[in-house]
Amino acid sequence: MFSKLAYSVFEQSIKDYHQFDNVDQPINNPFPKEQFEHLLYLKNWIDTVQWHFEDIIRDPQIDPVAALTLKRRIDASNQERTDMVEYIDSYFLQKYSKVVVKEEAKINSESPAWAFDRLSILALKIYHMTEEANRTEASQEHRDKCQEKLNVLLEQRTDLSTAIDDLLTDIENGDKFMKVYKQMKMYNDDELNPVLYHGKK
Repeated sequence: MFSKLAYSVFEQSIKDYHQFDNVDQPINNPFPKEQFEHLLYLKNWIDTVQWHFEDIIRDPQIDPVAALTLKRRIDASNQERTDMVEYIDSYFLQKYSKVVVKEEAKINSESPAWAFDRLSILALKIYHMTEEANRTEASQEHRDKCQEKLNVLLEQRTDLSTAIDDLLTDIENGDKFMKVYKQMKMYNDDELNPVLYHGKK
């Protein structure tokens, strides 16, 4: 099952990142470039670094200049994340390119890669909520509340994994078809963001 494979790769990426817990730590992808796992590992590494960017920028004592620099890094990371999702969808488009789509086939509300994106973020939520549920210096009330949230996240993982595998089976059987739209982000484009293109004059 693709979802089980993907989640195991996401877990490995998260574990590897937290050996250093440093947003500037270079990635050391253990999977060969020709393997699908290589893309999954890279995708989650981007998500994991961005997760910690978001933690850092919420520090109320952060220097404003440092915050602006970090905001630029978050923007770049968002673009990289989107590009990676589209790259993973290209893999699935190629994988299922010869499937004969049934006449009554329907389109799904999200592509396979965007579903994997959700699973990648969910893996991060589960990792960090587990930390909070087991944080010994926190109050018992805090740990209990976090355990309740963790239980919901684990249920969500089961449901999302099932939905992903069902979607891929439906695509493979021709019961659903893929249609991928480029995200066309505008805020990073100096031809589409009015603040940027007016600044060029």
